[in-house]
Formats: sequence, C-alpha cells, structure tokens
Amino acid sequence: MALRRALHFVFKVGDRTKTATFYRDVLGMKILRHEEFEEGCKATCNGPYDGKWSKTMVGFGPEDNHFVAELTYNYGVGEYQLGNDFLGLTLQSSKAVSNAKRLGWPLTEVGEALYLTHAPGGYPFYLVDKEQPPSDPVQKVCLAVSDLQKSTHYWTTLLGMKVMEKNEEKKTVLMGFTDTQCKLELHDICGAVDHRTAFGRIAFSCPREQLPDLEALMKKENQKILTPLVSLDTPGKATVEVVILADPDGHEICFVGDEAFRQLSMVDPKGNELLDKVYEPCIC
Repeated sequence: MALRRALHFVFKVGDRTKTATFYRDVLGMKILRHEEFEEGCKATCNGPYDGKWSKTMVGFGPEDNHFVAELTYNYGVGEYQLGNDFLGLTLQSSKAVSNAKRLGWPLTEVGEALYLTHAPGGYPFYLVDKEQPPSDPVQKVCLAVSDLQKSTHYWTTLLGMKVMEKNEEKKTVLMGFTDTQCKLELHDICGAVDHRTAFGRIAFSCPREQLPDLEALMKKENQKILTPLVSLDTPGKATVEVVILADPDGHEICFVGDEAFRQLSMVDPKGNELLDKVYEPCIC
C-alpha cells in the first residue's frame, strides 16, 4: 500500500480569527488554500450541516508531501463539544514553542523537550522542542480506541497500514503507510470512544482505481461505509472522488483518488488573502 498517502485531519472550528492566529503565528504553518461553499458537502466534509461553510487548508508545506490540517467553519456555529476521540497531533518545531511563549499562548511541559498546547476549540497539540526538520514536522495523529486489537486489525488488514511500533504499557500502536509519512497512533482508553459534535476526520489518498475495490472490501467485511463512492466538486478546481468509512470506534476516514486530489490541492498563492477577507470582526 505504498501508493497510499496520509493527507490531513479535519478540525471543526468556531472562531476563524483565533484559529488562524494559532496555526499561522504560533505553529508557523502557511495558509495553503481557502474555499467557500454555499451548501453542505455531499460527503459531510463539514459535518452534518447543510448551510454555508468554508474550508481552509494549513500546513508547513504543500499537501503533496506534508500532512496538513483542514479547518472547516460552518457559518452560524460558534462552538463544538469535544469528546475523548482526538488525543492529539504531534509536531517537531522549537520555533513553535518559542512563538507560543512569545505570544503568551498557554504551554504545559509534559516531558523532556515536549509541550502540550491547545488550538482554539480545545484540540490538543504536542510540540517537540527540537529544530524543525527539513521534511514534514508533523509526526503523528493520535486517536482513542476501545479495543486496540480490533482496531489494529482494521487499520492494517483492511486498510493496509503497517505497524511501526507497539507499546503494551501505554496501550498504543503506531502505524503508517510508509516510514516517511505522518503516522497514526491508536491509544486504547479502556472505555467507550465519545465523539460529541467536534468529531473530526482523517484523510488519505490512493490511486483512483483502488476506490471501488476498497468500498467492495468494506461491504464484504460488513464494515461501515458512511458515504459510498461519490464525486465532489470545488468551483473552479478539480473534481475528486471519495469514499468515507468509519472504523470500529466510529472514527471517520476519507479515501480520495490521488490523481485528481493532487490537482485540487495545489497551493493557492491567494490563500491568505482569501481567508483574511472573510474574518469575523474581533470583539475584544
């Protein structure tokens, strides 16, 4: 499954202004592209909302070779309830640590050269206080599971990831499609996974020809398919095909055809400008 790529994690955001400050000024990411939509996504990319929404992609570099964040904003929805499903995104950047200290963004030291901070909305981020690597600084995304063995089987046997590391004491398994990509860490919380309304989605790409086979496999194995193979349009950009799945704990998983996604995800040099145009006024 070396042709499959980890792409991004979807976060619902209630305040675009504060959120942009966190990703741009604290983490040091770039606005890769910003898109506005008049109605809800056919694949519920923006959650179970039918109205106007926006998508902002942010990362340390192009989506071709960086794991990025997709920030979805639903007009009129100011906040979401956090569950226990998303346990953190880890990235390596001493610059992000110094930015947070300089800007007074709350940081908690939780280990040697390791800090915990939170994005607006309460999403946890772990910052490794070491020089930012020339490759992608994003190291892993951690998700909660209720049965580590069952989930590991799903992600490896059905989706094709390989196990990189197991920690029985911490009840974690680290996996990925290749050694050079952002990894997925599953953490057994010994209880039910609660997604609440802030639930996210993790996205991967694969050759377009694999999408029907992936959907057929999930049907055969009686696994949950949230959205069967569907085409998604973005005004003025490439049309992509996706299948949306759910793992045993209900974590949403998007697989998108890689060829068209590479066209869709090209960096837009006007991304910053487009986002700044739609900022809500800051009420201080």
